[in-house]
Amino acid sequence: MWSLQNLKFCLCTAFICVTSAAGLISVSGYVGREANVYCPYDSGYETYEKYLCRKDCGSDDVLIMTTAAKKSRYSIHDDKSKRVFTATISDLRLSDVGKYWCGVTRTGKDLYTEVNLEVQQDSCCDRSTKVQSYEEGSASISCSYENENENSLKYLCRGNQTSTCLEQAVITSDSRQNGRFSLNDEVSGKFTVIIASLTQKDSGSYLCGVHRYTGLDVFTAVELEVKEWCCVKSSELSSTAGRPVTVQCPYPPQHRDNRKFLCKGDHRSNCTDMMTIQSRFTLQDDVSSGSFSVTITELKEGDAGTYWCGSHSQWSPGNYTKIHLSLVFPQQTSTLTPTITVEVVFPQQTKPDGTQSTHIPGKNTKNAALFHPVIFIVPALLLILTFVIVYKYKCYKVQGTGVNVHRSKTMATGTQEEMDIYENQGVVELSKQRTSKPQSACHHYDDAGEDHHESVYQNTTADDIYCNQTFIKAKR
Repeated sequence: MWSLQNLKFCLCTAFICVTSAAGLISVSGYVGREANVYCPYDSGYETYEKYLCRKDCGSDDVLIMTTAAKKSRYSIHDDKSKRVFTATISDLRLSDVGKYWCGVTRTGKDLYTEVNLEVQQDSCCDRSTKVQSYEEGSASISCSYENENENSLKYLCRGNQTSTCLEQAVITSDSRQNGRFSLNDEVSGKFTVIIASLTQKDSGSYLCGVHRYTGLDVFTAVELEVKEWCCVKSSELSSTAGRPVTVQCPYPPQHRDNRKFLCKGDHRSNCTDMMTIQSRFTLQDDVSSGSFSVTITELKEGDAGTYWCGSHSQWSPGNYTKIHLSLVFPQQTSTLTPTITVEVVFPQQTKPDGTQSTHIPGKNTKNAALFHPVIFIVPALLLILTFVIVYKYKCYKVQGTGVNVHRSKTMATGTQEEMDIYENQGVVELSKQRTSKPQSACHHYDDAGEDHHESVYQNTTADDIYCNQTFIKAKR
């Protein structure tokens, strides 16, 4: 019997025999945060010294004692009324993970309680669930948990900082409703949080948390994206006023039986359903292509603007298509014809009764009609006379001084020139009938014979005609 007691004492000495005042204490914390180790003790030890140590609890392993309330990252406080002393480790590090001891100093054998410290990074998680929704709509966030945590507290918080998630929770399973947030935990292994009346500010990271009474809470990460409802699908459309235009609106297969619509307005919340007030708007649904079209006939100025077409029975913002319609107005083109006013002064006419009258343009439509051709004929005659004078001058210059005498006579009046032209034509005809060659002062022919004689008259030019005129007058 004695030998057994001695053996027991030796074992305790060799392995530092520890007497635990309580069971294993589990403590958890996050990197950069702090961990509190709560160490209870029995009655009667209120005035005894308490401490926290690591490893074998040798003199070098003691971290903090009640005789020195603070040391480096460690501090201690003894609540004698509750018989619990608390050791706090600040600025936790991953190297702090491991086994600790809560100790009570006494004569002989100290009292020890084992502590297991768990340290994790203050963020979550490697993977996250993506949830998308639309502005003014709602989002449903599903969070899974283990069956062993069925009765545990569930909650949802913003961000990804796990250490403060519970204290900053936007909704918990205790309240079930908090403003726009509601929590449903009726399905085993999963709870759902619904966020209503979404805004773009609701976009961001969320954490689904399950509280555990021992160890760290369990989290799953969710990334919520709230899209601007007006910009899910948008297009620009332009057409010409007075013509028709067709608006194409796609919709998902599950909306096949939903009511289709087209409304007009700067914002969906106050747009006007055009299908009920405008007969010029015709809707045609093409189920095979998963789209419907709206044709607007005889576009007017007031038709330009922003339209919204959708296919959801409850007009969910996410199902809208935004269309901006602009109109082009055709330009009115006209051709301006310049007007020339000719003022004609008519001489006064003497009537049989001795009185004088002046013709006023516009009074006699018959005479006015005859007057217009005259305006064009007179310049034409002047041009012809100028042409004749130029050629006559050219001809007489070649003939010399003797011809100039006759040239001065023929230029006496414009009427005499015209007579000479017609007479000259007779001379040409007469010359063709003769066998002998006329001796013209303008042309000097050679003795080539009859063939050459005929070719001369066949090639008679305008200069020849005017030159012949001198020949005829000389014979006279």
